Amino acid sequence: MNTLSRRAFLAAGAAALAAPHLRAAEVAAKFKLGLVTYNVPANWDLPTILKVCKEVGIAAVECRTTHKHGVEPALSADARKEVKKRFADAGVVFWGCGSVCEFHSDKPEVVKKHIEDCKAFVGLVHDLGGTGVKVRPNGVPKGADEQKTFEQIGKALQECGKAAADAGVEIWVEVHGAITQIPKNMKTIMDACGHKAVGVTWNSNPPDVVNKSVADSFALLKPWLKSCHINDLDNDAKGAYPYRELFKLLAGIGYDRYTLIEIGKTYSVEEGTEYLKKYKARWEQLVKG
Repeated sequence: MNTLSRRAFLAAGAAALAAPHLRAAEVAAKFKLGLVTYNVPANWDLPTILKVCKEVGIAAVECRTTHKHGVEPALSADARKEVKKRFADAGVVFWGCGSVCEFHSDKPEVVKKHIEDCKAFVGLVHDLGGTGVKVRPNGVPKGADEQKTFEQIGKALQECGKAAADAGVEIWVEVHGAITQIPKNMKTIMDACGHKAVGVTWNSNPPDVVNKSVADSFALLKPWLKSCHINDLDNDAKGAYPYRELFKLLAGIGYDRYTLIEIGKTYSVEEGTEYLKKYKARWEQLVKG
């Protein structure tokens, strides 16, 4: 190796060692854009949701409970077959169900009821060929011991995880709730759960951001990352939430699932279609870095 080539080789090696984050950033993103029916298409029926997703180029849908699409555990066997066929015909992935099952209550009978509800959603997702059921904590009851509540949530999730594993699906714990959305607290919950079928849905919350970065929060939860909700992408430009960084971190761990739009505002079909087209264009810009 001549002197010039040797110098170039050493310089390139030093740069790579000094900036591993650059190597991660250069990894091509494998994840795609999806949509939670909370809340842009909350008032659209299922055929409309699928038609718009196909038109816009949205790859997957998480059907949040109580919305007009009607994808609920009460569906008959024939209705489930019809829903599954609609997704297949549209070429849109049924990602799973967004339940409101939660396990933080200080009333054992309430926790038990939510576990049973979760199992019903597990059966639905299995029948529809989906991947998981989104659940959540929603804070800590007033006056309750936080650590005991985290352990309680984790133990309830174990039971849900067993049912999910038997059905070949997953449980996704949304990083949610006034106290439970703090990443270190969610880590405590997941440590208490310890079931391989149970992971987290990253929820793009303000507490994720420390010194304008989500890297530390991401490092805490990435072992359990199975799904991801995103909201107003303009927050990246505003400095409120670093989506560009989040997408690089996701690419860096080889995340190959979906980042799903979850926006609180509802839209008409026409307005929503235009909104989603603009959203996808912005998403593509941020993914490219």
